[in-house]
Amino acid sequence: MKKKKTTLPWEHPKLEEEDPKSLELIETIMKSPTYTMAEKDAAFMESYEARGIRLELDYLKAELKMNEYGIEHTIVVFGSARIVERETAFKRLRMISDLLHETPDDKRLLRELYVAERMVEKSHYYDDARAFGRLVGKSGKKVEDCRVTLMTGGGPGIMEAANRGAYDVGAKSIGLNIKLPHEQYPNPYITPELCFLFHYFAIRKLHFLNRAKALVVYPGGFGTFDELFETLTLIQTQKTNEIPVVLIGEHYWKKAIDFEFLKDEGVIAPADLDLFIFADNAQEAWDYIISWHNEQGNPLFSEQKES
Repeated sequence: MKKKKTTLPWEHPKLEEEDPKSLELIETIMKSPTYTMAEKDAAFMESYEARGIRLELDYLKAELKMNEYGIEHTIVVFGSARIVERETAFKRLRMISDLLHETPDDKRLLRELYVAERMVEKSHYYDDARAFGRLVGKSGKKVEDCRVTLMTGGGPGIMEAANRGAYDVGAKSIGLNIKLPHEQYPNPYITPELCFLFHYFAIRKLHFLNRAKALVVYPGGFGTFDELFETLTLIQTQKTNEIPVVLIGEHYWKKAIDFEFLKDEGVIAPADLDLFIFADNAQEAWDYIISWHNEQGNPLFSEQKES
């Protein structure tokens, strides 16, 4: 004979026959936000006081997934989200040129024409970043080897190009996107399981450097400058291990930032100019990264690549 289960006192609400208002009172209690489990209480999780928890979660989600995929080291690529592939740049240029035929004195369009011409000129950096992505993707023992993996900010432009290069050769790559007031889509070439969306810039930056074995920086604007100079500052102050930092496009960088002026003015030390080098292209940057680690006695790849 099946034994009848005994109901525990807390497994049912107070009986109405004991108090006609009991069910109504209990329903009111259970609808209160304070009765919601903390992790499911959106208002609590988004509160000022819970910021420390959110910071930890922002860090932990990506950290666990990268550990799961066996990612030991990353090669980080920064650069402008506005630099596009050549055909796209030419298309924009032709469109503005056509509009100017109708209103040749439009100052706004004349300015846009100048910018479009500059973007066509810089579009070769997209091709080069894509080539760099292929170099990183083909490194290691085979493309499935994730110990050294390409990482970008996950957006368009140079970031897209680098992720696309890894995608070209069937390798996985990482994208660290950031939640912004306006919609931001990840580029389509990131490995889906390694594309992360961060709330905090600080945690995103931490992950950029947490496993970084090199930083390659293409021409860019405020965001690129921010990431570059923060990295240089951390290396300069020995808050992070020294890594090779390569600036692609010497003409652009020397025109954008007068490093010699900073040295001559005494606001940086002469030795600070040794924290980075300039390179003309992806192959030159990759060769330098490999040789830098070899010279340090800590090769990036300790085992021979399988054929």
